[in-house]
Amino acid sequence: MQDDQQILELLPVKLREARRAQGLSLDAVAKLSGVSRSMVSQIERGESSPTIATLWNLTRALQVDFAGLLEEAEAADKVEVLRATDVPAFDNMGQGCLIRILSPPEEAGGHEVYDIRFEAGGHLKSQPHKRGAGEQLTVLEGAVRITSGAAVKELAQGDTARYAADVAHAIEAVEAARVFLIVKNA
Repeated sequence: MQDDQQILELLPVKLREARRAQGLSLDAVAKLSGVSRSMVSQIERGESSPTIATLWNLTRALQVDFAGLLEEAEAADKVEVLRATDVPAFDNMGQGCLIRILSPPEEAGGHEVYDIRFEAGGHLKSQPHKRGAGEQLTVLEGAVRITSGAAVKELAQGDTARYAADVAHAIEAVEAARVFLIVKNA
């Protein structure tokens, strides 16, 4: 029998796995279960413990066995793949840049991972994130200038910078560049 702590650690993982196995978004689970999208997200991140009624509604919506969620699964080899053609991308957030989102959607606002390509002179300017937020950027190709508050640093290929993101900050391409960006909100 597992103790309460083990159950609380296992439950969010099991619910997220069940939702992904069904190919359902957080919104779809919310509609099917009657549990708000934000509550489903909080439960999956382990930030909220569901009531029995909420858990019952979620298991019915996900078509999974209530008791099975609380059992430890046998270790299995598993690789989740997101094909390049399926990676969400947008180009309207900055100027002269294409942003590809590599982190799972449910991690938005928490731990986010991006692959960003800049044209020469392209830039991405951001308003302050939550207090305590930070970013880590590695230059894969080209060169960029990082501004965080009043601090400014230039980075070349292979360089990594860690900086505050709870102040106005920007990434500017000194030349065409590609960067790997990790955003960690506090």
